[in-house]
Amino acid sequence: MNRTPEPGRVDAAVTLGLFAAWLVHDLEELATVPRWTRTRIPELRRRFPQVPERLWRSMEGMRGREFAVAMAGVGLVVASAAADGHRTGGRSAYYQSVLDGFGLHGLVHLAQAAAARGYTPGSATSPLLVVPFTLWARGRLRRAGVLRPTTAKDAALSLGLAGVAAVGAHAAARRVLSGRRDE
Repeated sequence: MNRTPEPGRVDAAVTLGLFAAWLVHDLEELATVPRWTRTRIPELRRRFPQVPERLWRSMEGMRGREFAVAMAGVGLVVASAAADGHRTGGRSAYYQSVLDGFGLHGLVHLAQAAAARGYTPGSATSPLLVVPFTLWARGRLRRAGVLRPTTAKDAALSLGLAGVAAVGAHAAARRVLSGRRDE
């Protein structure tokens, strides 16, 4: 059944689609992070000696299980934002901020791939899904009259919150998994 959303609201593809797009994107990362870190970090460490050694060790120490647990943590944030967006017909500031952060983080993936001069986890789905979905969803929100104005400060905050969510999820994953090993 293809129904038209009521005026001032958007359909579920716009709101719940955020979670679906995020899931496809993160499955790409989940499938590629372990091998990529094993094969590319040594070369990148030599090419970028200014990057703190602690960061390289952290990336090398990340295992597939840690990434999966962290992915689930970020997934909770994205799912709750998508649900809030759906509940409010796309009006939710929380949903729109996470949507913006999702799109901007796709641009970060593309910048990382350019800096690495090749594929980096997440860089395949970023130009094919992350950025286009974000632009499409924002267009649908705009046409429905529910898109909140976004300033450069708002965009920076959205991207910063996406980074905080990712770093926090990885820290929580390490803590959860290190606690399991001690049992």
